[in-house]
Amino acid sequence: MRFADFHPGMIIEAGPRRVDEEEMLAFARRYDPQWFHVDAEAAVEGRFGALIASGWQTCGIAMELAVRAALHDSESFASPGVEQVRWPHPVFAGDELRLRAEVLEVRTSRSRPELGVLSWRWYLLNQHDKEVLELRATSLFDLRPAAARA
Repeated sequence: MRFADFHPGMIIEAGPRRVDEEEMLAFARRYDPQWFHVDAEAAVEGRFGALIASGWQTCGIAMELAVRAALHDSESFASPGVEQVRWPHPVFAGDELRLRAEVLEVRTSRSRPELGVLSWRWYLLNQHDKEVLELRATSLFDLRPAAARA
């Protein structure tokens, strides 16, 4: 999508995206090696009764879906940050996740009018419509002509 295609109130959906145990383990072993992410036997005895995906992996999956649905081939080039990251429910192996993103604000930067600013709230839902991630993100877009961006 192009920056001009976004408008407040717009809903963007993507997915589903299946999460498997091998992927969960590989991510957790490298980036978040807490016992409930990497030790299946111990996780069975834990609060959730099974391995759960790292919340950071969940964020990455949401990003993957946002790129596929909206940011691929856009003028997007960076983000100044993310606000209010929440993981209300865990992600388990075999879950099918889908993104529902709501556009909150679309504007040009007050100080740099060649930059587009998109504020949106992402919800990642599993196959039971349980919310596994909620965050508010800001994406920046380069609004200069294509030749100037090259």
